[in-house]
Amino acid sequence: MTGILLIAHAPLASALQAVARHTFPDCARQLEALDVTPDMSADQVLEAARPLLARIAQPEALILTDVAGATPSNAALRLADEIHVRQLAGVNVPMLWRSLCYASEPLDQLIQRAVDGGKKGIVPVSNPDIAPAPSPAP
Repeated sequence: MTGILLIAHAPLASALQAVARHTFPDCARQLEALDVTPDMSADQVLEAARPLLARIAQPEALILTDVAGATPSNAALRLADEIHVRQLAGVNVPMLWRSLCYASEPLDQLIQRAVDGGKKGIVPVSNPDIAPAPSPAP
């Protein structure tokens, strides 16, 4: 079973963890979250994340971060060894749910399912009862 660590700008990581526990309480046991506050450096995030990762790595872990290139992601890059610990950026609820539901699959397959879930969760939604706003005149 792959453990999942959420590292994101506060309060996103803990909010996503709460959503996961609400929806999949049994699966969320292998899930940890770290909210990164504005005053935290990448080194501080790394130090806070290490014990969380140690708790959930079974022996593999997937780290989900919010924005590639930001402090949470930069710290996660230093934790990821690309063999037993991997990272995905751009976490959303569908990505997290897929990760939880398929955490028993091999890590490479889990990553693909997480990416697919994240992409498929982004859809335009409209109310057919509401007429679209007229286009502005050129």
